[in-house]
Amino acid sequence: MKTLRIFYAVALLLAVFGCNAQTTKESSAVADVGTVKAYYFHFNARCTTCKTVEAQTKSDIEQLYPELVKSGKVSFAAVNLDEPEGKKIGKDVGVSGQTLLLVKGDKKINITNEGFMYAVRQPEKFKSIIKEKVDGLLGI
Repeated sequence: MKTLRIFYAVALLLAVFGCNAQTTKESSAVADVGTVKAYYFHFNARCTTCKTVEAQTKSDIEQLYPELVKSGKVSFAAVNLDEPEGKKIGKDVGVSGQTLLLVKGDKKINITNEGFMYAVRQPEKFKSIIKEKVDGLLGI
């Protein structure tokens, strides 16, 4: 039992800190004032957890807000920071490393840590966090 706890502790630490998650700086937002954009910023080299966070976020956004996604009021974009366009978008929102960011106008919510803690082992909890944060931005 003790070995299993140590394994989970090490796995959690690697997931949270091993992918070099970055915090954001205040800057002008890329999203329209009336839209919520979920951005998953990444590099070419990605681990399984990184890919899972992206896939889970995209799936959750599409499941939680199908009509708003269809109308363009809520969107998801995976942005590769190793590409010129990705670097530009990252610079516009103040991101220089792997980050999961929700943006509406000037408001930015960084949920990178939550993504890496819950997307793999507790996807329903992660989904509820996304819902709480996006609903807050939408004013629902």
